[in-house]
Amino acid sequence: MSWLPSYIQERAPVYGTMALDYLNQARNGFNKLCVNLEPWQIVAYTLGVTFIFLWLRRQHRAEKTLFSRMKSKLFRLVRKVPWVQAKIEKELSKVRKDIEDSIHKCDRRREFHTVLPESGLKTEDIVREAESYQSMTEFPYQDGRVSGAVYTDEKKDHKLLLTKIFDLYAYSNPLHPDVFPGCRKMEAEIIHIVCNLFHGGPRSCGTTTTGGTESILLACLAYRNRAYANGIEHPEMVIPVTAHAAFDKAGELFCIRVRHVPVNPKTMQVDVKAMKRAIGPNTCMLVGSTPNFPCGTIDPIEEISRLGESYGIPVHVDACLGGFLIAFMEKAGYPMKPFDFRLPAVTSISCDTHKYGFAPKGSSIIMYREEEYLHHQYFCIPDWPGGIYATPTLTGSRCGANIALTWATLLYYGERGYVAATKKIVDTTRQIRKGLEQTKGIRLVGSSDTSVVAFTSDDFNIYSLSDRLNKMGWNLNTLQNPAAIHLCVTTNQTKEGVAEKFVDDVRQGTKDLLSNPESTKDSKTAAIYGMAASVPDKTLVEDVAFAFLDSCFATPSLPTGDADSHHHNGKESKADKHSSSANGRAKAK
Repeated sequence: MSWLPSYIQERAPVYGTMALDYLNQARNGFNKLCVNLEPWQIVAYTLGVTFIFLWLRRQHRAEKTLFSRMKSKLFRLVRKVPWVQAKIEKELSKVRKDIEDSIHKCDRRREFHTVLPESGLKTEDIVREAESYQSMTEFPYQDGRVSGAVYTDEKKDHKLLLTKIFDLYAYSNPLHPDVFPGCRKMEAEIIHIVCNLFHGGPRSCGTTTTGGTESILLACLAYRNRAYANGIEHPEMVIPVTAHAAFDKAGELFCIRVRHVPVNPKTMQVDVKAMKRAIGPNTCMLVGSTPNFPCGTIDPIEEISRLGESYGIPVHVDACLGGFLIAFMEKAGYPMKPFDFRLPAVTSISCDTHKYGFAPKGSSIIMYREEEYLHHQYFCIPDWPGGIYATPTLTGSRCGANIALTWATLLYYGERGYVAATKKIVDTTRQIRKGLEQTKGIRLVGSSDTSVVAFTSDDFNIYSLSDRLNKMGWNLNTLQNPAAIHLCVTTNQTKEGVAEKFVDDVRQGTKDLLSNPESTKDSKTAAIYGMAASVPDKTLVEDVAFAFLDSCFATPSLPTGDADSHHHNGKESKADKHSSSANGRAKAK
């Protein structure tokens, strides 16, 4: 102990004796307390104290405060009171009706095929029917007024190519590689092409999936299985609060505890120090987004990778939204920090080819640094009576046509095509951001690192502006925590005049709201999100969300008095005439 000061070295024996005296006093005091206790009482008290300690530890590690959880529990109990339950159900019925009317307002006939026609319809009748359904949309995405949704500008020669490829591979299924070897080869080529874009080494690998959600689910499944193999019985993932909701879905499906980490309120990047504090012995994966969906900010992947490396925890990079932009931004003239397999702790990346990869919907890639991780994703039943059953993803049979269409799209655009598209999209994003930055009453949220411009207001309810823009023909995404809206820029917004028109309409809507604050009270969106933020029991919010989903699958009849609403001014449209005369039509009453 030569490194200790001399006066401490001299007093060390005295301190040691004092410490032993205190310990003996504590031991004797505890023994006196227990002297009249029977053995069963000592055991019971020990178990009770242990239970209380573990309960307090769980409360300490819980994300929500004890007070907020108590409020939620109390609200749920109150909801069970009969008259309260009846009142809530009455209000929910009105909400369901409003949602259903809103979902189906574009359908003027409200006639549905609910049974098979007695005999097959003629081809021309089916096509006319499909055309009439297509004409129901109120938001033609080709005009650039829809946020995200469709990412390509639908080049005619590309669509013609896809039509021919679909004709060749319409019924293919990679579950049977011996029957459809061409489809198998295409999938292998897609995976290697995309892995190389993200600097995967010779051992990098992966699979195609049906979309970003499945890619994320598979990554979480692989890391959960890896955790089980390493003796972790209750795995946890550490993710930013801005990470995609698919991670929460994976947590619920695969019994992985999700620990949400706050973000910097200005940059909207994940707080890496908070992420470090959230890491525990059961942590099976860390997550970063490039970019996140709400505000388009790229998380500090280099710092997250250093965390993963120091703790020996795999890092997943969610590039579902911006994967086919960030991979080309350097060559498009936008410097990028490393975010992919060049970082040692990054072991998996999810990337959607059906977004900025311009492939048709139903296409994404999950990539891994090496096969060790991929094998934890695989599923195999070696002793099934139907034979050895093994699948690489969540599904058994898969749509080979989707794989073929993605393969054709990658070859069609090539590197130059994607670099050119990336430059146009990022340029347009920054043009819109600059315009909104100069708009009175608007405050930008996040940094718009790729293609998303998120904004809010400190002067009025931003959801009121969202409703006004919707009436002007814009279909945007509403956000919460904080309240905001965003535009996800696609090639459709890069068309001449679209960006300028969007900024002008935002300025006009903002000007109206600033001059007439009372008008914000008419916003249905504001009311819904206000309710969602105020009620402590989020199951009530779920009821409203479920009503929306139910309405998407409903076949409601026309409201009373609107039975002939498909006859516009007494005239029936050509599409209506053909459609209503189609054989096998059944009206939903």
